[in-house]
This record gives sequence, C-alpha cells and structure tokens, in this order.
Amino acid sequence: MHHKTPKVFRYIRNIILFFFISTVAMTVIYRFVPVYITPLMVIRSAQQLIGGEKIVCHHTWVSFSNISPHLPMAVIASEDNRFATHNGFDFIEIEKAMKENETRKRKRGASTISQQTAKNVFLWPQSSWIRKGFEVYFTWLIELVWSKERIMEVYLNSIEMGKGIYGAEATAHYKFKTIAKRLSAGQCALIAASLPNPIRFDSSHPSSYMLHRQAHILRLMKLIPKFPPVEAVKEKSSPNKRNKR
Repeated sequence: MHHKTPKVFRYIRNIILFFFISTVAMTVIYRFVPVYITPLMVIRSAQQLIGGEKIVCHHTWVSFSNISPHLPMAVIASEDNRFATHNGFDFIEIEKAMKENETRKRKRGASTISQQTAKNVFLWPQSSWIRKGFEVYFTWLIELVWSKERIMEVYLNSIEMGKGIYGAEATAHYKFKTIAKRLSAGQCALIAASLPNPIRFDSSHPSSYMLHRQAHILRLMKLIPKFPPVEAVKEKSSPNKRNKR
C-alpha cells in the first residue's frame, strides 16, 4: 500500500502540472495566433450532425483594424460598460445581479466580455460550477497575458452571432451583405442587441423588441468612453521612441 500512494500523488501532480503548462502555453500562443476554431463551433457542428442537419459553420478571422470601430463600442454598451477598466470581473455588476436575482424569476448574469471570451475560446457553453471555476481561471489568465484590444479582437471573431455564424466578418457577410469593416453603427447595435440569444434574435430581421434595444445601445454608445482609448491608438501609430536618436 505504501508504494501505491506516492504513485497516485505523482499521477495527480503530473496532471495538474500538465494542465497549468498547457493552458498557459495556449494563452500565450493565442495572444499572437488567430483563433480559427472554438469548442462551441465543434459542439454546434456535432449537434447538427447528430440531428441529421447539414453542418453549417461560417467563420473568417479578421484583424481588429478590419472590424468596424462601431462594433466594439456596441458590445461594450450592450454587454460590459466597464470593460476597458475592470480586471476581467465587474464586481459592481455582480453585486447588482445578486440583489436583483433575489426577486427575479429569470436569473440575470453579470459575465464580462473577458469572461465570455475565456468561455468561448477554452470552454463549453453549458453552465455549471465546474465551468464557472475554469472560467474564472481562464479570465484571469487572458487578462494577465493579453491586452484589452486583443481580448476584444478574439471576442468579436469567436462569438456566436447566428445559426452557424461566428464572428464579425461572417455576420457582416451573411446578415448584411457587407464586410466587417463597413458595418454601420446601426448594424453594429443590432448585432449587439442579438447577443443574449443570437439563434432566437436575428440581427438582419429585427423584431420591435430588437429595434428598441438597438436605439438604447446607440444612445449608450455616445455616452461611454471610446474604445480602444485614443491615447493607445496614438501610441501605436507614432514611431517607436527608442528608435529616435
């Protein structure tokens, strides 16, 4: 018996080590490499296959500079007002949601864009305490390793925006017959309005509820600080100071 215990501990230790090393490595890789496929895309394709449907998975990665500047503003206005300033978790919203959920029948979440990105890229959609625990870990990891702009870039490229449609470029093409860079403020607000349930809410055929949400998002877009911040854009476009003599 005495020989077996250390073996078990070694096995557990190796699994934990492998988990931390592989997840940190993937997070570092995804800081630079486009995320071409997510667990949700695989799950949805498998569901279509099992259901005897044709597999539909439209996704084209585009860089942040090739996405309409209105889209990050629209999703921040709709999903996560404090995205630019929080560390991955919006404790003000969490507190609000907990208070509201005491009296609400339908529970309201307080997931930030960072949390949604962590879930989209590394995890599965079904909610559980185990997934929430992993979500906290991956959110902390991407906030540590990626910039806010990179988190937003991955989010806008990986999020489900319709049946078999993922990311800004595919949405622009299949919903609005344009490209992500040319999406108008109104179209971006409609996309953001559909995000709580993009299968049910169709941004290209908005219901009166969605049009009401769109108007509210457009109003908020004028009030929230610009993203990415103007200083960050200026810094990027100016030549590297170290190169100056």
